[in-house]
Amino acid sequence: MLPRLDVVLALALDTATATVVIGIIEISPPAESGWHTTSVQAARTVPSNNRHAETLGELIPGVLTEAGVGAPDLGAVVVGLGPGPFTGLRVGVMTAAALGDALGVPVHGVCTHDAIATMHKALAGSVPDGTMVPAEGFAVVTDARRRECYWATYDASGTRIGGPYVNRPDELPARSDWRRDGLVIGDPAFSEALGTDVLLAPPDPMGLALATSGLTDGGQPAGPLEPMYLRRPDATPPAPRKPVTPR
Repeated sequence: MLPRLDVVLALALDTATATVVIGIIEISPPAESGWHTTSVQAARTVPSNNRHAETLGELIPGVLTEAGVGAPDLGAVVVGLGPGPFTGLRVGVMTAAALGDALGVPVHGVCTHDAIATMHKALAGSVPDGTMVPAEGFAVVTDARRRECYWATYDASGTRIGGPYVNRPDELPARSDWRRDGLVIGDPAFSEALGTDVLLAPPDPMGLALATSGLTDGGQPAGPLEPMYLRRPDATPPAPRKPVTPR
């Protein structure tokens, strides 16, 4: 359970994509109805390619310093559970688990696509060029490498109704559960392959916190951290050696 303090600081991080995102989120209780996210104290978004571990290790001290807090001041950790490529995703989940264990604070996991969808829903229409969420909902697409994408679909409230899945982008238009001609957000690199504009929407520390029910519904206990790999890792144990002589 989150400690019942006036303010709780959460470290939110995600390494499910080629961009590492991390931030310090301030959470405070509204009256007696539970917890809600109030503000971002510090945030960094850095392209990492395959250097998730090095990049994350450099960013954590930086956001703590920028927020003017120390690691012992944190009351919770939030981490994106993917889907994402095995190595990068594992870096974030293991780092969050290690921090939570060292600090004695709960670690909350959230689907990365849910965090993207929640942040988009929160921002929709709040800025002059903001994209409204259509009544039929929308889809979130991120890079799975190997010329594939991870994707999930959401209703107008930002609730996930399908996925996450992993497919080649050219397979999606033929699926009955794909949002044909609807709003798609996430990685614009898939616009051409999907035959529709994909609105840029990367993971965001505030989105991670907003999508984490344990931070917003009265401090519910954190569940187990189960990364969404969606496919087996490339590396596999070697097969046993076959005998070359009769036994």
